[in-house]
Amino acid sequence: MSRVPLLSRRAVLGSLLAVPVAGCWGGESLTGALGSATGSPLARRPTLLVATTRRPVGDPPQSPWFSGERGKGLTFAKATLTPPDRSLVGRVSSVVSGDWAVTEVGDVAEGEGAARAFAEAAFGQDTLLYIHGYRESFETAALSAAVLSDAIGFRGATALFTWPSAASTFSYVGDRESAMWSRDALEDLLLALANSPSGGRVHIVAHSMGTLLTLETLRLLRADRGEGPISRIGAIVLAAPDIDIDVFTRGIERLGPDARKITVISSTRDRALAVSSRLAGGVVRAGAADRERLEKLGVRVADASEFGGGLINHDVFLTDPEVQQVVKRAIERERA
Repeated sequence: MSRVPLLSRRAVLGSLLAVPVAGCWGGESLTGALGSATGSPLARRPTLLVATTRRPVGDPPQSPWFSGERGKGLTFAKATLTPPDRSLVGRVSSVVSGDWAVTEVGDVAEGEGAARAFAEAAFGQDTLLYIHGYRESFETAALSAAVLSDAIGFRGATALFTWPSAASTFSYVGDRESAMWSRDALEDLLLALANSPSGGRVHIVAHSMGTLLTLETLRLLRADRGEGPISRIGAIVLAAPDIDIDVFTRGIERLGPDARKITVISSTRDRALAVSSRLAGGVVRAGAADRERLEKLGVRVADASEFGGGLINHDVFLTDPEVQQVVKRAIERERA
């Protein structure tokens, strides 16, 4: 499910007052928060590569850029971002004015050439590909991708795969259908990146309902194309996966040894997943399952139950520095 408005007043004020804390994740000791993202690669070159199955708003796209309706297929575009003001005055004013912003969308390619255009834009770089969850607009998803990349100081191309969520509280079933409808487009994108002579790797961070889209697409990719394309994929981070635990188990089993690339960020205090479980007849979601049950599947687990101070605790990987460190380490591990 989507989160509260990006970098809420509570989160921004909290970042000004934050002090390091320590925790233990999957046997790894994490001490302290990430360093300042001032001067991060994305802040210096604020461009977001976009692959989407949403319908563009206008030609060329105008704000809000892409709608919640399904497009004709895959579309590629470059989004120009405005980074936040990192000065003390800017950090205080961002409590009112917000953080990152999308200012322009251009270089649009649609249809069969979209995946190839994306791969060419990312050529020679590693790519951080963010895949959002339920109840997200294009813009909120784009800003989440920017916040994550900025926070971990990702060196490479920052990218977003965005599917046609209706961005409505009452669209859970419709969103799920639209996410699954986007599987072929995501597979085409990953295949184009795998076939590129670039040499770069793709690191995937998926959230909530986007993790179901991701896992199902990886299953398709492996079944259709074998081990080759997945070898170009680096870290796979599934944050608060909104997936039936039995479906998740079967998907992980089908991935075989590639499951070792997966890090699950879970929380037994995730209230959004508790609601999803009730909607699913009481079946536990993978993101709220016991750590031991997940680890038996061969994936790494970062239990975020003790992190996050909100009522919902569904997006701590975007707001908590300790959890962002988990994402950063997963990527560094696969790079090595």
